[in-house]
Amino acid sequence: MPELPEVETSRRGIEPHLVGETILHAIVRNSRLRWPVSDEIHALSDKPVLSVQRRAKYLLLELPDGWIIIHLGMSGSLRILPEERPAEKHDHVDLVMSNGKVLRYTDPRRFGAWLWVKELEGSNVLAHLGPEPLNEEFNAEYLREKSARKKTAIKPWLMDNKLVVGVGNIYASESLFAAGIHPDRAAQSLSKTECELLVKVIKAVLLRSIEQGGTTLKDFLQSDGKPGYFAQALQVYGRDGKPCRVCGAPIIASKHAQRSTFYCRNCQH
Repeated sequence: MPELPEVETSRRGIEPHLVGETILHAIVRNSRLRWPVSDEIHALSDKPVLSVQRRAKYLLLELPDGWIIIHLGMSGSLRILPEERPAEKHDHVDLVMSNGKVLRYTDPRRFGAWLWVKELEGSNVLAHLGPEPLNEEFNAEYLREKSARKKTAIKPWLMDNKLVVGVGNIYASESLFAAGIHPDRAAQSLSKTECELLVKVIKAVLLRSIEQGGTTLKDFLQSDGKPGYFAQALQVYGRDGKPCRVCGAPIIASKHAQRSTFYCRNCQH
């Protein structure tokens, strides 16, 4: 599933081709995604794009009278293509632009979303989201306060979007390794120093992944069709049984809330 760096990479890739241009019309080939494609998107006509933003794993296209909210689901991707490029089997939505290009949404599993809202405030899908991990609001004091009396294991706790958005499975494992923190520990066991370090490495890991275009494990492609390259820098995720890059001990795989977790028993305590 695309996580925050992949969604931010997509945002940066499509932004120059959309902002300042006009959506001439939309082509919806299959409306049956996670939720039906909003009627307002079917009816789009001559709408200028004012901005392309991101909140958590949602892409937000600002138009004069509302917002298109896009979620990539488990296998979705966005590409900028020439208008004449024929659609293929899993190409479900096109935004035809005034510059002769299309923003094409491809999603084999159809678990993404294309929704319309008049105002972002009060949107059901954006409500109750925690702070962005790269913003100043996400800091050691905040993490320390939230961890108090939390008996939940640190790994799934970090992945709770009510705590902080966008620290998904890959980046939670990688950040905990970089901070030397065992994923099984209770969140309440985090010291002030560990909270400071964990916030620092979460930001660093996410920024590094964004710089390298995200992580391509299976489905994710950038808006130009190229893979993300952060997978080559993964320290623990997906490396079950392989030697730790620091100490040489085999990487361990376990499960937290039905999600795979990878860690080094020597380097993480």
